Order: sequence, then structure tokens, then C-alpha cells
Amino acid sequence: MNKNEPVDARIRLAIAQWPDDAPRGSVTSFCVEHGITRKTFYAFRARARNEGQAAALEPRSRRPKTSPTKLTEALKQEALNVRAALESSGLDHGPISVHDKMVSLKMQAPSVASLARIFREKNVARLEPKKKPRAAYRRFVYPAPNACWQLDATEYVLSGGRKCVIFQLQDDHSRLALATHVAGGETSEAALTVVKKGIAARGVPQRILTDNGVALNPSRRGWEGQLVTYVTSLGVEPITGKPYKPTTQGKKERFHQTLFRWLDKQPFARSHAELQAQVDRFDQIYNTERPHQGLPGRITPQQSWDATVIAEAPRPKPVPVLPEPQGPGPVFPLVGAVEAAPDPAGDTAGSISMNQQPEAPPEAAPSTITGSIAHPATTGSRKLRVYPNGVVNIGRTLFSLTTAMGGRIVIADWDAEGIVFVSTEGEIIVEYLWPPEGTAYMGISKARARFRK
Repeated sequence: MNKNEPVDARIRLAIAQWPDDAPRGSVTSFCVEHGITRKTFYAFRARARNEGQAAALEPRSRRPKTSPTKLTEALKQEALNVRAALESSGLDHGPISVHDKMVSLKMQAPSVASLARIFREKNVARLEPKKKPRAAYRRFVYPAPNACWQLDATEYVLSGGRKCVIFQLQDDHSRLALATHVAGGETSEAALTVVKKGIAARGVPQRILTDNGVALNPSRRGWEGQLVTYVTSLGVEPITGKPYKPTTQGKKERFHQTLFRWLDKQPFARSHAELQAQVDRFDQIYNTERPHQGLPGRITPQQSWDATVIAEAPRPKPVPVLPEPQGPGPVFPLVGAVEAAPDPAGDTAGSISMNQQPEAPPEAAPSTITGSIAHPATTGSRKLRVYPNGVVNIGRTLFSLTTAMGGRIVIADWDAEGIVFVSTEGEIIVEYLWPPEGTAYMGISKARARFRK
């Protein structure tokens, strides 16, 4: 019999009624037969002799007579009060947050596990056995501040049901809230504003991680957005997560949840300015007052930022020098041309204009090319977006660049003899001589060169 298993009541009764004149050796035989020790036998018999046979029939409690480490009701109530105060303030109020808050207030703080049991005992929290433990996640963190920033936007509602968008910029290493901007919609101008605000406050990052939204990084959609053009000009590497994989931007998604929990406890903002003041106050609390559970030692994001050397700012990539035209070049009816649009802040950002026609040339320029390609007498260049099937349309002639170039941005550079298509990295993709007038399609087999530096 296992020593931790209770002894059967029938065995206890037999021991309590054991005769005093039992023959020699009967106790040993009885213990071997029923799987108990002689010590247990004599303990039950002594209890029956001193307290009566009824006392030997029921197992006694193993609970200790004293519990010096038992939590008092007063301490439990203090923990509940701290949790209620955090909840009313819109901050995280789980066992870890309550423990850290009690330690910061110089209060006697029970362990995190004890706080979790207290909250379940008082019915202010529930047990979630199916919830994935933290150890099951594979966390990735960049080694230094400014090594990577994460940018995302989320909708919020003002008083009266009006919708707005909150852009949040966060450092991946320290979880520091770099900048927040409230805008009327998810636009490229608002994304540029929050990034410039973060750069002015914390410097230039090495890379910036966003989703594939049109206002943030539409590279997977086949064109280059204003934000990508701006950060690329500074040497910043724009990167995105896989479509329909929001866990890549998990830090930002959790950041939104913390912001919403805090805003829900604040008065409804009536304007963008009021909401901007609220989120600025939240950023201060988040950075300097609230311990972050995702950081080692549960320090604040500002402490994490100050503890590590900031990553070196990137160097802007050299801008390729294109040949200057000798005069006004021919006007091609291009499809998907990329023009440089002036930014309101004074910077030049690349914006995509689909089916945008160039302005009409002056009277001294050659005649406009419409249906077929004439041999131009001047040089020129233009940015184009390649069709998904790997061709570009100049005039009414299709030039093949292979399907591998589908959806990418290329530079078309031409002179009197022919036209060459170059990638944005400076790699020659394909080179053609001007075909005869009326040619509808130029296959890759008619090219002079393919994929060379």
C-alpha cells in the first residue's frame, strides 16, 4: 500500500478492536497481509486506546497547526485595491502589474502566483488553462535602439461617432513610444508626419517595419509610396511583414491594445487636438512610469533606451545621375509613370500616378509620338512600372522585360539609336534598338543585351 494512500476503514476497525491476548507474531502477519507497517498499526491502536475507537476510524487532517506564511485578509484587500486603482486608470492590472506597483509603493507584495490565486479566489479574474504560455512564443528583438522602428495605424472614434486614425511609431528594441500622430485618415502625408516627428526626436533609424498598407509600404502592390521614397532617401531600409501575418508586427498590435485600454478610461475627445493631447500623455506614462513586462527586469522603455548604445544612423544611398537631355524630349503616352511630387514639408517624395500623361511639349519640340515610335533626335529618361506579365508600354509598342520584372519600377533611358531599361539599383535589364514604325511588340529575343551591369 502506498504510504500516501489512506488506510481502509475496515483495517482501522480491526486494529481498534485488536485483542490484548493475541498470539505472538499475529501483528506481523496482519501487517504483511494488509500492506501496512507495524508503526502504523501501533499508532492506530494507541489512538483507539487513548481517544476511543471512533477516533481511529477517520483519517486526521495533514494541515499544519500553524501557517506563518499565510496571507492575511488585510493584505489580500490591499492587493485588490491596487488592482482596482490600476484598472480605473486604464493601465494593465494583471498579477505582474499589481506586484510591480505594490513594490514601487513600498508595500508588502505577495508573489505573482499568490496574487493570481487571490484574484481567482475573489472572482475578479478567471482561470484560462487554454491560454498559450509566454514560454511558447519565440521572441525576436533587435540588438540596439534605432536598429528598427515599427509603424502602424489604428482607427479610433471621437465624440459624435466621428472616426479618426492614430499613427503610432515604436522602437523595436526598447519598446519606446517614439511619436504618435492623430489624423483624419490613413494617408501617406500623415505617415510622413509621424516619421519626421520621430526622426526629429530620436534620430534616423536603420530600418522601418510596416504592414503592406497603401499609405505605408505598397511595394508588394507594384509601386513605391511616398513614405518609402522619403525613408529610402535617408538610407533607411523599408521592410514589411508577410500579407495576412500580423504577428510580424506583434509589438505594434499589443501597443494598440494598451493605448485603447487607457483611452477607454479617459473622457471622449471632441477634436483631433484633444485626442492628440491624450495620446501624448499616454506616451509619457508608457515610456517613463509603466514597467514593461516584455523587457528584461520589467523596466520602463525609457530605461531600456538609455541602457544600450543607439545604433549608428545609416548613410543615404548615392542618387544615380541620369543623362541630361539636350532639348525637350518626345512625349510618350506612358502607362504607370512615376512622377516626383513635392512634399508639403519641402521634401521630394515619389508618388505614383496611374495613366498620367506628360505635359504637352513646346512648339519647338519634335512632333508627339502617338501610334508608333519614331526615332527621337534627343535623349531622355522616365520611370515606369512594369506590367505583371513583364512588359512596358511606350507609345503603342510593348517592350518585353521578362516576367521576372513584373510589378517592379524601372528606368527607361533613350537616345536617337535605341532605348535601355535599367533597374533602380543601376542594373541594365534589357536594351533595344528603335523598331520600325508600326511595330506592336518587341520580344526579349530582339534585345541587344540582357541583365548586365
